[in-house]
Amino acid sequence: MQAEQLKDLVVNALEDVKAQDISVIDVRDRTSVTDFMILASATSNRHVKSLADSVVVEAKEQGVRASNVEGAGVSDWILVDLGDVVVHVMMPATREFYDLERFWRDAPDLGVAGSE
Repeated sequence: MQAEQLKDLVVNALEDVKAQDISVIDVRDRTSVTDFMILASATSNRHVKSLADSVVVEAKEQGVRASNVEGAGVSDWILVDLGDVVVHVMMPATREFYDLERFWRDAPDLGVAGSE
């Protein structure tokens, strides 16, 4: 699956489970680690887990395995590494505290739907 398709799949999986404030950041020109960084907020720790699980299940159904899932217990931040796409699902306070968007401030923010 191409990175663009995987990005769209992740956004759809997050939207299906009512993620809030989804941000898609194109980091292809900034790092060789991944192509897209996707951040989303949740309303509770349980919602964080549900969002991450939705991403993992949808990707798996399309033949993409998550190479790593960090913080999968009851957590306020779960990272799902799908290779070309890295997903950060966080509680709003955690997202504000770590402010990952700040690190990629000069990278194109593709918005919620991933369109410029």
